[in-house]
Amino acid sequence: MAGEVTLRGRVLAVGGLREKLLAAARAGVRIVCNTEANRWDLLERPLRRRMQVVTVSTVDELFGHALSGGGPQAGRQVPVAKA
Repeated sequence: MAGEVTLRGRVLAVGGLREKLLAAARAGVRIVCNTEANRWDLLERPLRRRMQVVTVSTVDELFGHALSGGGPQAGRQVPVAKA
């Protein structure tokens, strides 16, 4: 995943999504995490048929998918820096 994260753990929208997905496809990546804010960009991308795209809106969700293969467990939240 490429992008920016706020101090409260929200994942912000990214630019250049097309180029990032093309690079991931060329590298053989099969699962890509994308921001919820960029979800509408995926509707027109033909690459989404070749790879699984997971949309996330918080760092908790991102770490859940990246480290354990799924989102946070029901009722369990991974603590994130709180301001």
